[in-house]
Amino acid sequence: MSEEQREGGCLCGQVRYKVAWPPLQVMTCQCTHCQKQSGSAISVIAMVRKADLELTGELTSYTDAGDSGNALERQFCGQCGSPLISVILAMDAQGMTFIKAGTLDDTSGLAPTVHLWTQSAQDWMILPEAGAKVPRQ
Repeated sequence: MSEEQREGGCLCGQVRYKVAWPPLQVMTCQCTHCQKQSGSAISVIAMVRKADLELTGELTSYTDAGDSGNALERQFCGQCGSPLISVILAMDAQGMTFIKAGTLDDTSGLAPTVHLWTQSAQDWMILPEAGAKVPRQ
């Protein structure tokens, strides 16, 4: 793990993590599954190396097939329900995983550079001018 780290965790504190910082990429996803899972218009995720993520506590998982049809595992605290990790199986095989950025204790400096599934974005959602916009995956 790199020397600079950030920490985060779920709402009730049962699950905590440390992760090397900065992440490889910060992005938003507007797919309908992320909207339902997050209870919001978007999911803000940070791609990190699995080897750079240290978890304590027990996660519960839900296996999903996203709007793309690709399999992913949504991991959350079984006590409070906070979504924490998204394991996209194709990326997992490459040693990458995604943390839900809103679970970081310090969210300063988060600047998404990619916006995924923009075709599913809420009609009132205004995306920043900067950053790649991907209608589908």
